[in-house]
Amino acid sequence: MVSRDEFVREVTLRICSSLKIEESLETTYRYLCEHLPLDDLYLSILDTSLSAVRRVAYVAASASTAHQEITPLSAEMLQTLMAREFVEPFIAGFDHHDDLVRSMAPLFRLEGHSEMVVPLWLEEQRIGGLSLRTKGEGCYTPEHLELMSLVAQPFAIALANALAHEAVLRYRDILIDDKRFLNRELNPLSAEELIGGVSGLRNVVDMVRQVAPLNNTVLLLGETGTGKELIANLIHFSSPRKEGPFIKVNCGAIPENLIDSELFGHERGAFTGAVAESRGRFERAEGGTIFLDEIGELPLTAQVRLLRVLQNREVERVGGHRPIPVNLRVIAATHRNLESMTAAGSFREDLWFRLNGFPLIIPPLRQRKEDVPALIRHFVNLKSRELGLGFPPAIAPGALTRLMEYNWPGNVRELENLVERELIRHRGGTLNFESVLPGEADRGAETTLGAAPRYPLNLDQAMAQHISEVLKMTGGKVHGPGGAAELLGMNPNTLSWRMDKLGISRPRSRARSGT
Repeated sequence: MVSRDEFVREVTLRICSSLKIEESLETTYRYLCEHLPLDDLYLSILDTSLSAVRRVAYVAASASTAHQEITPLSAEMLQTLMAREFVEPFIAGFDHHDDLVRSMAPLFRLEGHSEMVVPLWLEEQRIGGLSLRTKGEGCYTPEHLELMSLVAQPFAIALANALAHEAVLRYRDILIDDKRFLNRELNPLSAEELIGGVSGLRNVVDMVRQVAPLNNTVLLLGETGTGKELIANLIHFSSPRKEGPFIKVNCGAIPENLIDSELFGHERGAFTGAVAESRGRFERAEGGTIFLDEIGELPLTAQVRLLRVLQNREVERVGGHRPIPVNLRVIAATHRNLESMTAAGSFREDLWFRLNGFPLIIPPLRQRKEDVPALIRHFVNLKSRELGLGFPPAIAPGALTRLMEYNWPGNVRELENLVERELIRHRGGTLNFESVLPGEADRGAETTLGAAPRYPLNLDQAMAQHISEVLKMTGGKVHGPGGAAELLGMNPNTLSWRMDKLGISRPRSRARSGT
């Protein structure tokens, strides 16, 4: 007979020989057959979610002896089994001294067989059991029980690892399913369903169809609020990378001292507070697309790092010394004139040439006014659901004509905000959109015909003037209800940062001045 030390060593080596529990159990089974009567070998757990004994892994001498993997239990038997603490190995059968074991014998078809059960415990917690079965009754002896008790711990570790692997696979499947769901949520529209796709945005959609299957960098140009993010979505989800991540970055919303770390990641100890390494947005976009909105806001140091990504397809973390290869597509967008910024020295010329390989210009809403009625109806339906209004209200006759005459300096975003305000003010009846006055529409038309615009032509100056006017309306209030951030649809911290960047002084609020 084999020595105990050799038996324990050989069983431990075999049950731990593979990450796949089925393979290691098969190897162990062949060794046990040399020293014990054995036809079938089972690793099982008490699965409370199924109210059953579930077989995690098994090896059977023949297909005819492999019974069901799930053995259902009655509620009473389940509770009794959970309360019973089996510790030592035992021989199961109809003649067992324990009433519970005798009552379970028919469930496991023990008639005409011998079965030895080894309870498996790990860190004072019962995790399952090991069952050895062979044909014929009375085949197992106390010596067999003692021998198998020596290897209970290795089998317990193997079972725990198998259960942990099961959980990882289950969570992986959940994450994959969630990712598919979120991808569908992020891309609710196809090119055919895009509002204006067959009218005002027809040329844009044609270009999207041309560039989406490729892997080149795309630069989206257009005024604020024209829907550049929507077009970026359309490119990604029409491309072979649609199953990969779609990472969106607003370059103007990240503080300059954090942007390198956010985009490119950092190593542990790279700066104060960097207690662990962190992957940047580019690494997180592996296999997918990264959308860099407001690329004109990138500081020069970040522009150098971005140029390396575009040229070599690799990133280097802050504080790191090794390049990390990345497989991704870059889509950039801006409302600024990058060419003039290049001439002024605030944007790198070599980066501009890299980005400008395939520019795609999104027309402002005033150049595709035929899309206004469809956009109005879309946002009325959408915002009605979001506000819980039930049935969307009707639009008054003549309102759409007046809205089409308006020049829409804020583009689709302004139109969306207008619809939301109108629905909030709605008190029954039809939507008149009286906040858009005919005079405003006329002034918009005059600007189109060549009269002097109401705002400076320089975008930064126009933005500074607009923010200043909104601050005057709110009496200098930036945060909270009725503040400038709320009216502008911006995060208060982002607004404060942009005010500092544009050199806008903070007027004293009315409450403080006593007016």
